[in-house]
Amino acid sequence: MATKLYVGNLSFNTTENDVLDLFKQAGNVTSCELIQDKFTNKSRGFAFVTMGSDDEAKTAISTLGGKELDGRALTVNEARPREERPRGGGGGGYGGGNRDHSYGRR
Repeated sequence: MATKLYVGNLSFNTTENDVLDLFKQAGNVTSCELIQDKFTNKSRGFAFVTMGSDDEAKTAISTLGGKELDGRALTVNEARPREERPRGGGGGGYGGGNRDHSYGRR
């Protein structure tokens, strides 16, 4: 088991220190990163916490999953590797509309 955990369903008011303090109850925390929107710098409602060992990670999952923090029941599980996504571009198109291109001509 990896020691990096995903922590979801966080309140937007929860701080990185709130998450860190909670996870210290389960063992040694080597890093804690509250994910923020890059434009507004507001929380996106999830974090990644790296525990010192696999056993501490298992303890955190079992004891903190479902526990309330700032009125929200936490989701805690093993973090999965980030999926590669195609970069930029895309989009395009001009939307729906009249597809027969008659534009009122009959």
